[in-house]
Amino acid sequence: MSPLSPDQIVQKMMDHDAFSQWLGIEVQHFGPGTCTIGMTVREEMVNGFFVAHGGITFSLADSAFAFASNSRGLHAVSIETSISHTRPVFPGDILEAKATELQNGKTIARYEVTVTCGKNVVALFKGTVFKKDTLWT
Repeated sequence: MSPLSPDQIVQKMMDHDAFSQWLGIEVQHFGPGTCTIGMTVREEMVNGFFVAHGGITFSLADSAFAFASNSRGLHAVSIETSISHTRPVFPGDILEAKATELQNGKTIARYEVTVTCGKNVVALFKGTVFKKDTLWT
């Protein structure tokens, strides 16, 4: 079997990712080392303060990170992530997460993901992956 293209990898990942499907993620753009996805925050995603649970923006950013880091054809697994929440997010808000590759080494790659709501940055995410020697086929 031949390796999959970035769009085939993202589609295969989405097809098997029940959580990203539950979030309502839509893939907007993808390519080697990059991915932009979006979603709309729903009522059941809020916490006790009536703002989106921090896990929602983290999960959106984590999905963009996963798609971008796997898009080069090797299975990549996260080894470290962090997020800074910079603004509250509310039901009805439309979020976009853009993952950008910062470094692509032989076994380690680093990414940043910016989560926005309109023109406002609502979260900043950083992640590092270990690249296995397993091809996406």
